[in-house]
Amino acid sequence: MKNCHRFFSNSECEYFPCHKTDRPEEFNCLFCYCPLYFFEDCGGRFKMRKGVKDCTDCLIPHAPKGYDYIIERLKKRADEARQAQKKSD
Repeated sequence: MKNCHRFFSNSECEYFPCHKTDRPEEFNCLFCYCPLYFFEDCGGRFKMRKGVKDCTDCLIPHAPKGYDYIIERLKKRADEARQAQKKSD
């Protein structure tokens, strides 16, 4: 699945891998910046440090099934926003 729409590995990046991993060959760089960062409950392992989310210990966007997890969460949020919009109309 190397470098397809679901997985991209940039082993030449100076930060690769940006999180500790025992499996760099499975490290997905597609979501270099997590689309769920601004979700209050993203489902990941994060710590709040001085009001900033520290995602150092989270591998969700970089894991083999991370793409599916993120897409599902984004779809759910979009559905919730549509439902809220319908109620306010």
